[in-house]
Amino acid sequence: MAYGIALDLGTSGYRAHLVDLDRDAKIVSTAITMRHPLPGANVMDHLHFWIGNGSEIGHRIIRQTVDELLTLLDVDFSQVERLSVCGNPIQLSLFENIEIRDLAYAGQNKLDALGVVRPSRRGHVITAGDLGLTSLQTETEIIIPPAIRHEIGADALAMIMKSGLLDKKETCLVTDYGTNAEMGLFHDGELYSGSAAAGPAMEGQSIASGMLAAPHAISDLDDNGDGTWANLVLDDDLKVVHAADVDPLTGEARRLLPFKAHGITGTGVVSAIALGIDSGAISLPDIATPSRHLLMMDGIKFSEKDVHEAGKAMGAIRAGHRTLFHEVGIADEDVKTMYMAGASGTYVDAIKAQTCGMIPRVLDKVYQLGNTSLMMAHDLLRDPETLDHMQEVADSIAANHIMFATNKTFEHMYVLEIAYWLEGMSSEMFNEMIKMHGLKELPPIRRPKEVVRTVKSDIPEVGDKGLKTLHDVGVTMNANFPGCIGCRKCEKICPERALKVHTDDEFGGFRIVIETDKCLGTACKNCEMVCPEKVYNFYDLKVDSRS
Repeated sequence: MAYGIALDLGTSGYRAHLVDLDRDAKIVSTAITMRHPLPGANVMDHLHFWIGNGSEIGHRIIRQTVDELLTLLDVDFSQVERLSVCGNPIQLSLFENIEIRDLAYAGQNKLDALGVVRPSRRGHVITAGDLGLTSLQTETEIIIPPAIRHEIGADALAMIMKSGLLDKKETCLVTDYGTNAEMGLFHDGELYSGSAAAGPAMEGQSIASGMLAAPHAISDLDDNGDGTWANLVLDDDLKVVHAADVDPLTGEARRLLPFKAHGITGTGVVSAIALGIDSGAISLPDIATPSRHLLMMDGIKFSEKDVHEAGKAMGAIRAGHRTLFHEVGIADEDVKTMYMAGASGTYVDAIKAQTCGMIPRVLDKVYQLGNTSLMMAHDLLRDPETLDHMQEVADSIAANHIMFATNKTFEHMYVLEIAYWLEGMSSEMFNEMIKMHGLKELPPIRRPKEVVRTVKSDIPEVGDKGLKTLHDVGVTMNANFPGCIGCRKCEKICPERALKVHTDDEFGGFRIVIETDKCLGTACKNCEMVCPEKVYNFYDLKVDSRS
């Protein structure tokens, strides 16, 4: 028997297929993580941790997580011939442990001052031994796909190839919805790309009851027309089932299936906001209900804080799309087709996404593609010559990357999005302010004529052995801060409950312990800011040598 493993290295977590190479690359089993093992809510946080704590520590954490994930696939690793990966440039660089500072810093002058030499990100093959993976045999091949440019990665290439975007003669847009929203606008034979650090809400994180797309997660909500909302939940095979009808104001529920919901995904968040706005239950920035919550099955609540977190992500995505339009010099009406990729792009209701600004307001067609990154990794296993084809496509694309972090149009747009989602700016004022910046105002919504869901789930097939979840990933960081009084304010303020304060019997005083996979990293640092004695320094936390 000969097997291969396809691995999607996502910003919010990893997903892997065991593939039978003797049976036309048939999927045998699937394993996923619920979180990324490094601290942080987005790729910039991962880069901060990597640079601040050193690549040796960061790569050890990633290797350990990958090894533990692969053991869940239930295979004799002596029979695994190759592993293929796909992901954005940052995640692939972290996995391979190559230079990442060219992705962390904008501007050639800064890179020159640091002596940074950009590594090649062309497609190539290495071995498990080169990476230090212990689960696989040392000689097992690791297939690394190419980037289009150093900042436009294999995940964007996968979106483009799996959507067939380059074969279209029309202007179209593709976006992989996630913590790091990768987007590409194809116009007049050229690709214009950008990447918006939307934050973790699109993956169900930084939401009180949020979770990644996994069994028993609420992935969608529908208005039944009688005051109740249908709660649609992912089953054990990641298929959507109608589990209950719930009054979002009172929480009164009628259960239809013996399913207990564990949380809500990013797509469920989009549905809650869209239905809330349409029904009047949400009047931005507030939830206009007696409890100030929207209520779902099994006691799951959606709060005003959750609305604000999701609004920041949705605002970043719309600002990114419209920045691309502005830079290319086209209007909303010029974009004919939208391709939605990733877990959020698969499960989200496209009409609700349009209500929330996640796809353009005027469209003819929408295609929902699934996890194109994992699909591309699977294709690399099925036919190793795919690597050469990917490189040919990457070399053929005339690509223009727009750095949103330094783009004034994006800055203006995102400031207005924050005012709209968090401060109650009206749509009319929003458009007036857009025009003041010399930008095109938002047109009225025109619903797409056709919405095509090309797959039923983010992972269409999990294999005969089913899906397993690796819940515990990452390691712990800790430090003993002289002067700490043990007030536990840092522990109480941690939004992800990643931090604990322990009495340090060995050295005296108190020891701060943080779980890396739960920590939001440098994007948060609430723990440091709340310290009344000002003795806490996030960068002084060290990875536990026993982890």
